Amino acid sequence: MSYTNLLKVITHLGSPKVLLVGDFMLDSYIYGDALRISPEAPVQVLKVVQREYAGGGASSVAADVTTLGAQCFCIGVVGNDMNAQKLMDILKHLDAETGGIIEIEGRPTITKERIVGLAQHRHRQQLLRVDDECDDPLAEADYQRLLKIYEEQLPQCDVVCLQDYNKGLLEPAFCQQLITLARKAGKKILVDPPVDSDYNKFSGATLITPNRKETSYAVGFEIETIADAEKASLQLQEQLKLDTVVITLDTEGAYLRTNELAKQLAILPRTVYDVTGAGDMMLAMLAVSLAAGQDAETALQLANIASGLEVEKFGVATVSVDEIVNEIISTHKGKTGKIYDAKELVKHLDYHRQQKETIIFTNGCFDVLHRGHIEYLQFCKNQGNIVVLGLNSDSSVRQLKGPDRPVNNQHDRAAVLTAMESIDYITIFDEPDPLNLIQQVRPDVLVKGTDWGDKGVVGREFVESYGGRVELAPLVDGKSSTATIEKIKQIEEKKIAKDK
Repeated sequence: MSYTNLLKVITHLGSPKVLLVGDFMLDSYIYGDALRISPEAPVQVLKVVQREYAGGGASSVAADVTTLGAQCFCIGVVGNDMNAQKLMDILKHLDAETGGIIEIEGRPTITKERIVGLAQHRHRQQLLRVDDECDDPLAEADYQRLLKIYEEQLPQCDVVCLQDYNKGLLEPAFCQQLITLARKAGKKILVDPPVDSDYNKFSGATLITPNRKETSYAVGFEIETIADAEKASLQLQEQLKLDTVVITLDTEGAYLRTNELAKQLAILPRTVYDVTGAGDMMLAMLAVSLAAGQDAETALQLANIASGLEVEKFGVATVSVDEIVNEIISTHKGKTGKIYDAKELVKHLDYHRQQKETIIFTNGCFDVLHRGHIEYLQFCKNQGNIVVLGLNSDSSVRQLKGPDRPVNNQHDRAAVLTAMESIDYITIFDEPDPLNLIQQVRPDVLVKGTDWGDKGVVGREFVESYGGRVELAPLVDGKSSTATIEKIKQIEEKKIAKDK
């Protein structure tokens, strides 16, 4: 698919609902400076400098799904312990629905604690992982509780995901019940399988996504070449009666087999920092894309991009729609992308400050581009070197302009603006005004239109407090998104009246 079509797909995924059943885990990270060797034994002593908690396993998939803008209803189990509360808080913070996660007395919440060494507060290196878990099958009564929740949620979902780490939840009989019910309801059911020699419990699923190692175990031979992947995909499809097989092949991309095609989808070379979570990102992107009505090949193209971005990050990390948009654009244009969240943006701006470059900031909705926008942004560029555009999110535009705005969603608006040479960076913000973002960017020049002269420029006092300046850009008379939209409405109304 062409890059323009990929952009159209990724920016119009909507908000489908994913029903996620799997092994929900808590990832705990303890970061410590490696300062000395213990006098008690020849082991490294770490001085703890930071603790972090994140969702692992199916929790990671939930994070990926919600970051992509979809809804996620979670079904699984936790223990009656402090780690369960930490995990539930994380999932709720992600806006994942946790009504399907039940508490089981005497069974620990699956927790993976990673000890990460630092050198001079940097250069992260995982030294040890400690797992707290129980992988025994559940009691029959617990399976029935989960099955009842699943049947209640199934009609409301767009796609089902099974995330299996062999922790006792997705046992063969339970798996087959889930798949049978999904098929009867006309729902696609996607599986991220564990390392296992027997995948028969996944028979009848729509799609399965084993990696190279998992596939080798399942089919009984090593996957070393694309020809091996082709052979294995056919074996899995026929043996398990699957519609689609996706075998992920790390640096070689993925091998896709459907009833209509069989082919390798290559990926761009990556600087792999940490492969943790790549399979979760693959499953989430496939699920959201297929739920949005895309075909398997398009869904896999997007999943390859998303999981490729994920492995460049440390630990289990999410990838946003804006990052994927950025990657598609930068790949096509052959240059660095422009869309970043505020945290990443600040890192880039630090570099420009070291180069003694002048940083200009402006903000706005930029809903329907017109001549006034072009001249305004060129005015910004004329004030220095690096133009940062704070783009109002869809929710903040609605607060400012009303429920019928924006006409174009934030991803579309950002993608169009990346084509403008007068803009160097774009970051999307949710607040009604940009003060918080201005405080993070700390621009040398703050630009607003002359119409803000009397209203008062938000951020003026802050920017001027450290020697920055505020510039008011001249506006082109009669040019605004609101005026353009009203003109279009009038034309439509005249056309409707004439047709009557």
